Amino acid sequence: MPIWGWIIIAVVVLIILFVFTTYNKLVVLRNRKDDQWAQIDVQLKRRADLIPNLVETVKGYAKHEKGTFEDVIKARNAFANASTPEEEMKASGELTKVMNRLFALAESYPELKANANFMNLQDDLTKTEDKIATMRQFYNDTVLTYNNKVQMVPSNIIANLFGFKTSPYFEVEKQDREAPKVSF
Repeated sequence: MPIWGWIIIAVVVLIILFVFTTYNKLVVLRNRKDDQWAQIDVQLKRRADLIPNLVETVKGYAKHEKGTFEDVIKARNAFANASTPEEEMKASGELTKVMNRLFALAESYPELKANANFMNLQDDLTKTEDKIATMRQFYNDTVLTYNNKVQMVPSNIIANLFGFKTSPYFEVEKQDREAPKVSF
């Protein structure tokens, strides 16, 4: 076989190796991204499961605050019915807003703030929120790596060829970026 035949075979083998390794890296990154989302999802569901207990505890002290309770339950149900990560991200932001209102309401009732059950639930929710924040950071870092691989040359050729798409970041809603106003 002439030398140019061996060169063509070598180039074809290198191209095949490039395609296989790039495809495998994309699969690993996509799976890591999905795993990170699953970890966030676990904590979001844990938060959603704690909310009815918290609402029932607060209801006993603040019977006339029906609208706040209805908003919390509605936001929790919207989260529970979300079927995609994007819908869950949006519903999670809404849930955070109404939970902040619920905790602000609780501040108005000193006997509620002293209730051990309420304090335990509030502590559990605070720890869960901290875990969500940490996991959101890990998720977004993983999405950054994945999206870079999907968008950068030459791996974007393989990504487009095999249908890899960029993923959204888990972002904070615009209104949640503003510092809360506290007045006495």
